[in-house]
Amino acid sequence: MEGSTMSAATLPRSTPTHHDGTVHHDGTVVSVRGLTKRFGDFTAVDDATFDLRADRIYGMLGRNGAGKSTLMQMLTGQMFPTSGDVEVFGAAPAENRDVLANVVFVKESQSYPFDFSVECVLENASRFLQNWDADYADELLREFELPRKRRVKKLSRGMTSALGVVVGLASRAPLTVFDEPYLGLDAVARQRFYDHLLADYAEHPRTVVLSTHLIDEVADLIEHIVLLDHGRVVIDETTEDLRRAAWLASGPATAVDTLAAGMRELRRETLGTQARVALQGEPSDEERAAASRAGVVLEPLPLQQYVIDLAAGTHGPNRKESR
Repeated sequence: MEGSTMSAATLPRSTPTHHDGTVHHDGTVVSVRGLTKRFGDFTAVDDATFDLRADRIYGMLGRNGAGKSTLMQMLTGQMFPTSGDVEVFGAAPAENRDVLANVVFVKESQSYPFDFSVECVLENASRFLQNWDADYADELLREFELPRKRRVKKLSRGMTSALGVVVGLASRAPLTVFDEPYLGLDAVARQRFYDHLLADYAEHPRTVVLSTHLIDEVADLIEHIVLLDHGRVVIDETTEDLRRAAWLASGPATAVDTLAAGMRELRRETLGTQARVALQGEPSDEERAAASRAGVVLEPLPLQQYVIDLAAGTHGPNRKESR
């Protein structure tokens, strides 16, 4: 991540702490089993099963309409599932005051009472979130240049997004969920958010879930990826494992084909006798050496492109493009 030499994966681990809800002995904060949400004939979330553990930063990724927001609303007690189970700190989150006092959910379309001032929004949040840090909230207001007395109805979209970020960070909730609230921020302000999140996470570890389309921007932040496609969880892996599993091979088509024979082909581009292929799998040292001798350049596939290719591959054939 530009502007920071740290990443969440390099930070020391703390022993999972117990909050008002119970953290499972293995560090599980959220447990999802067969979770499904239907709206009439439309299935928004389809049989989702995964765990979120204490003191990790998760990326919940997927295209628009993949089911991310619906899933996040069920995780944070904002919506009841049609079927299946979700537990947060060992209990169902919906209408559970003890659980919800340790959960904050900030979304891109976050709305506040128009007549509230920025100061009133923060005071209201402090009443419901038991780990609220007022001093840190004041620091963030200065950092994002938010006037305390300005009313919500007078805030620009960027200021409203910044207010959501302040609430999410200053809550220091053991489960902190951001559903793309930072989309209204410009690139400089987004980087400021990422830097604050990582620095404060180092001092006050908690489970953070980030939903975003800007995967490359958060690639050094997130430690684990949950990828949704058409409501189903198609990837539930650590970022490190995903990075090792995706490669871009470029060179003579015959040599690239030899390397690709033992791996899953995600995407192919050809130009004459040359080929450029995105591959899923981890080549052996011998395969790397042979590919290098044959003129094949092998490099890690950028995480964002890998996620795009994986999502495309879950409901269609491998893509092949010729020029």
